[in-house]
Amino acid sequence: FGIVGRNGSGKSTLLKIISQIYVPEKGTVTVNGKLVSFIELGVGFNPELTGRENVYMNGAMLGFSTQEIDEMYDEIVDFAELHEFMNQKLKNYSSGMQVRLAFSVAIKARGDVLVLDEVLAVGDEAFQRKCNDYFLERKKSGLTTILVTHDMNAVKKYCNKAVLIEDGLIKVAGNVDKVANQYSLDNLKRLKATQEDSSEEVEEFVSDLKVNLLSPVQTTPEQSIKFEISYNVKQDIQTYVAFSLTDADRNIWIYNDNSMDYLTEGQGEKRAVYECKLDQVNNLKLKLQVSVRNAKDEMVAYDTDEKIIIINRLDIPKDDLSAKDSASGLLLRNGDWNFG
Repeated sequence: FGIVGRNGSGKSTLLKIISQIYVPEKGTVTVNGKLVSFIELGVGFNPELTGRENVYMNGAMLGFSTQEIDEMYDEIVDFAELHEFMNQKLKNYSSGMQVRLAFSVAIKARGDVLVLDEVLAVGDEAFQRKCNDYFLERKKSGLTTILVTHDMNAVKKYCNKAVLIEDGLIKVAGNVDKVANQYSLDNLKRLKATQEDSSEEVEEFVSDLKVNLLSPVQTTPEQSIKFEISYNVKQDIQTYVAFSLTDADRNIWIYNDNSMDYLTEGQGEKRAVYECKLDQVNNLKLKLQVSVRNAKDEMVAYDTDEKIIIINRLDIPKDDLSAKDSASGLLLRNGDWNFG
């Protein structure tokens, strides 16, 4: 679950309430299971203690018993890759080693709920790849991760749902793409207001963006996907349309295109029809996501009503087990076996 918003919007305050550092004046927070909070790197670590002693001390602060820490100790050290340094004092660790140990304790402490505040990009490149794999696995496992970040790519990659907070209030909640798009659009509007030296809200660039699916919602790889896009440009700018078709189950881009070579000029109503054929794909549930961008490749509007397209193969014989198995992949098979 991602929590995004400008600095001062209330993200970290909300995280500290969830982590029971702050007590809310109204309402309640219910946590089902063990909560592990990692709001600031190095909190709860003593430089005069060894790495091993710090693991046990920090684990105790997180609410784990000595026996529980015993069970997870090897896993923590393996993840941090600090086996030969665990009996040295923390003050002799490099900053990178301290980060790896602290982060490893937090994410390998087997918490049912993991709370993170802007601390995903830690350690060197190899350690970051390891962390990336961990968060993707955690997402698949169904365990809860609450992430505060300004990185919209991280929100889309690691979160199933998100919320955009503004001045302590929820502005947008739910779909991660919708939240990320609104956050990016708000930032662009604020940037334009700053450049124009105006304290007033900048007039929206584009309004009434609509996407109408002209082809069937349920289709086959042989049939075309066709849709119409219309929008109203309210300022004298150049615009183009960009879209993507994303595998809704795997959250992977399958296909994308844009009209960058056909920039539209000036204000007024714009309309375009797009048609393509994905004749190399298997059974898929696709999300159609559309945005309008300016000549600087800045998003100025996005479609909040994502369309779903379901592609079903009708050519698989019921008794062909091999074909049924291959249909679970993204692409149609086109290879041949040759046993020499």
